[in-house]
Amino acid sequence: MYGFSTKTNVGFEESIERTKAALAEEGFGVLTTIDVQATMKAKLDIDGKPYTILGACNPKLAHQAISAEPDIGLLLPCNVLVREEEDGSVTVAFMDPVAVLGMVDKPGIEELAGQVRAKLMNVRDSL
Repeated sequence: MYGFSTKTNVGFEESIERTKAALAEEGFGVLTTIDVQATMKAKLDIDGKPYTILGACNPKLAHQAISAEPDIGLLLPCNVLVREEEDGSVTVAFMDPVAVLGMVDKPGIEELAGQVRAKLMNVRDSL
């Protein structure tokens, strides 16, 4: 598996706001917000369900990772996906840093990835 998720009991926009707040509680900021639904409409004239990717970053942990392996930025930030399902429910999914950073063969990265995973699981659990 390369991710883990949860379903929220609130609407799409509120799910995004709650996710951002929960990320902040764990020391993450959101560097990027990609509105895939709007992009697909603008570029391909496709109407789709709400689908937003948040690029989350914990500066302290990112600094440690970049210090250990400068090219690790290719695998950052941690993507968090908020999507509306066909039944109207909302799923919030998280990239699993252990799976992704497992590609990096450097001492300390595995432990660091575990720390990031624990924080993202706390975010998931708080939603």
